[in-house]
Amino acid sequence: MKILALGAHPDDIEIFMFGTMAAYAAQGAELTFAVATDGARGGKGDPAALAATRRAEAAAAAALLGAAPRFLDFPDGGLVADGALIDVLKTLIRETAPHLVITHAPNDYHADHRALSDGVRIAASFAVPVLHADTMGGTGFSPTHYVDISAHRDIKTQAIRAHRSQMPEQYVDRARIQNEFRAGQCNALPGSLAEAFRFEPTFPFADIRALLPPAPPVRPVTPNTAAADQAG
Repeated sequence: MKILALGAHPDDIEIFMFGTMAAYAAQGAELTFAVATDGARGGKGDPAALAATRRAEAAAAAALLGAAPRFLDFPDGGLVADGALIDVLKTLIRETAPHLVITHAPNDYHADHRALSDGVRIAASFAVPVLHADTMGGTGFSPTHYVDISAHRDIKTQAIRAHRSQMPEQYVDRARIQNEFRAGQCNALPGSLAEAFRFEPTFPFADIRALLPPAPPVRPVTPNTAAADQAG
């Protein structure tokens, strides 16, 4: 299995999909991480120095899963789904030959996320199915698939914290809350975590369930008859 994860900025893969990447790694999948922009606007100070710092942070996070990220180096904050981006994405897909591409949702909060999502959709064409990661806070997002990341919570936290320039604790907390909620939607056991995704079937890709790590196990919802008997 070959999986291509595409994030707009150097910490996006870690926040939105790293638990799933860890689940894939545990299955022996070959992972490719790609970062579309240089991240130079993600803080104060010299943009070139910040871009170099964020590149190193992304490399450290990816190394937790034995991956080496590719940097497309488009300007941070100015990503557009134009011919230049689409050509680079087509080349990346051709070179890595993934079975599945995972990237941002087309309605996510950041313009760079939306532009990358649009570019990936066009570049993927008939070559590979595209799966969209959850939005920030789950806003406007209706999942179709879930991945149980309960066993990978620690490594996801490590990966987010690798981005020390980004005040990562805020994203550690955001991700944990969102992943707990998504697990709760699946009626998972208390303390479980899940990442949510959305897949829009497009010919010739109608069903990608066989390409995904396991979802949280299904648990029946049963009434508490003991409590009812006591009340009666």
